[in-house]
Amino acid sequence: MTPHLMLALQAAGLWSGLLILLLLVLSGVVSSGRRRHLVSFGDGGNPELQSATRAFGNCVEYAAPGMAAMGLLAVLGAEPWMVHAVGGTLFAGRIIHALGLLFQTGPSLGRVLGMGLTWISLLAAAVGLIAYAIV
Repeated sequence: MTPHLMLALQAAGLWSGLLILLLLVLSGVVSSGRRRHLVSFGDGGNPELQSATRAFGNCVEYAAPGMAAMGLLAVLGAEPWMVHAVGGTLFAGRIIHALGLLFQTGPSLGRVLGMGLTWISLLAAAVGLIAYAIV
C-alpha cells in the first residue's frame, strides 16, 4: 500500500469514526428522551422526541453516503486533503444541523447552514468520484 493511499484511507477512517460517534450521541439523545417521556416506540407525538428522532435520522441519511464516498475517494487515489475536506465539512454540517434541530424550533440558521455544508461536502465528493472514475 502506498503512503498516499494510506494517508487518504486514514483521513476517511478519521471522519467516518467521528461521524459514527456523532450518530451514537444522537442515538443516546433519542433513547434518553424515550425513557424520560415513557415512549417505547417512535416519538409518541412529543415535540422534543420528534426533533431528536429527526436529528438522528437525518444524520444517518447523509452520513452513510458521505462515509462511503470518502472510502471510495481514498481507494480511487484522491488526495488526502480532499478526503479531509469532504469529511470535515460533512462532520461540521451534521453537528450544526443536529444542534439546529435539537435546540431551536421551526426553521433555524443551524438547520440551513448544516444542510448547506452537508450538500457542499456531498457535491464535492460526487464530483471527485466522477472525476477519478473517468480519468
